[in-house]
Amino acid sequence: MDIKNIMEDCIFCKIVRGEAPAYKIWENEDYLVILSIFPLTKGHSLVIPKKHYRWVWDSPDIGPYFEVAQKVVLASKKAFKTDFVIGAQVGDEVHHAHIQIIPRYKGDGHGDFITPGIVQTFSEEQMIHIAESIIENL
Repeated sequence: MDIKNIMEDCIFCKIVRGEAPAYKIWENEDYLVILSIFPLTKGHSLVIPKKHYRWVWDSPDIGPYFEVAQKVVLASKKAFKTDFVIGAQVGDEVHHAHIQIIPRYKGDGHGDFITPGIVQTFSEEQMIHIAESIIENL
């Protein structure tokens, strides 16, 4: 499969193009921040480059990418009154670079590490409220 086909089928590329829905938190010319639809905790968000890169480390200018992630971490800390926020760059679930921002909460059941597969469920109304909470603190 060539890169054009990969980009056409990539869910994050579809979100960037407006072809798939997302709970958008923030964007500029180069990056988009959305809520995860498979959140491990309340406020779990994703920072994605608008241009398709396979891995975070493929981004040609990593500094601005992590500056956006830092903004979201700080806003999440304020919005959800937590001091512990994980930033993860695994990337095996969607083959488009993304930094996961995962707020942690006392008693969230995950211990010191996030356990894959423990997904929380929020209604659409709750997801909108969660996104708005982060936006208000950016």
